[in-house]
Amino acid sequence: MGTRGSTLAKKQTEIVRDLIWHSHPGYPITTEIITTKGDIMQQCGLHQIGGQGVFVRELDNAILEGKIDCAVHSMKDIPSFRPPGLTTVAVLLRDPPYDFLAHTCNEQEIQIIGTSSTRRCAQTLRYYREHPIFDIHDITVSPLRGNVDSRLSKLKDGAYDAILLAEAGLVRLGYQIPGQRLEVAAFVPSPNQGTIAVVCRENSPHLSLLSKLHDQQSGIDTAIERVVMEEIGGGCFTPQGIYCKHGDLTAEVLSLDGTQYERIIERVSSLDQAHEIGRELKKRATPLIEAARKELKA
Repeated sequence: MGTRGSTLAKKQTEIVRDLIWHSHPGYPITTEIITTKGDIMQQCGLHQIGGQGVFVRELDNAILEGKIDCAVHSMKDIPSFRPPGLTTVAVLLRDPPYDFLAHTCNEQEIQIIGTSSTRRCAQTLRYYREHPIFDIHDITVSPLRGNVDSRLSKLKDGAYDAILLAEAGLVRLGYQIPGQRLEVAAFVPSPNQGTIAVVCRENSPHLSLLSKLHDQQSGIDTAIERVVMEEIGGGCFTPQGIYCKHGDLTAEVLSLDGTQYERIIERVSSLDQAHEIGRELKKRATPLIEAARKELKA
């Protein structure tokens, strides 16, 4: 099994390994650590180094070249378009999909918030603008990349008053961090956030074994999210949140500063309907998408 080298990535691979061993005790499994472009270039925003695929491409290549049999990913890192010959064989039961605001000071004292996600930045600025108990002029969202441990270290060192993380990563690592879960109504998660996926070759001899790890409902919900994401496009340039739970979909596209957004909330019963919703949201949000792309490419 291939994985990135971060503590969280290795933990996710251990989760997959242990699930296999639960039904096939002693099944021979080794882990190969593969360094990706996203791991190396941590001083740049994702939009500057190639977007989602920077955490995945090297692992894809290793599968296709036969160096590894499968790769374990945070599913939200998997880009829309995949190389021929690969398949997402299993989507594990989803962990909490929410964003988490980690901080040790009183929420009223927060001024500098760390995140390099365009979505989290836009949603944060919108949140503080829409809550009059805070002064938006006192809030600064500063770039922050790195693995969970390095980001938490920067929070501890006082570089930030608060940082934004995926709650699922904290849960998997067993970390108890001061702060609070951010509700979907204000912070719609990234598509597939909170989900571990396993990728292998379409003709892999391990298809049968790995497919037993698949959770049907999580697979349906994440498929709906990906369809909407693919229709919207825009990649990492576009602040977008897309979350589906048991067919209840919330999808939105925001301006970079969070002052404008388009949102659709709807019950989805098929992938065809998800395609329609994605096309409609893209139509409404095209000015926001183009403005974000133009500003971030400048």
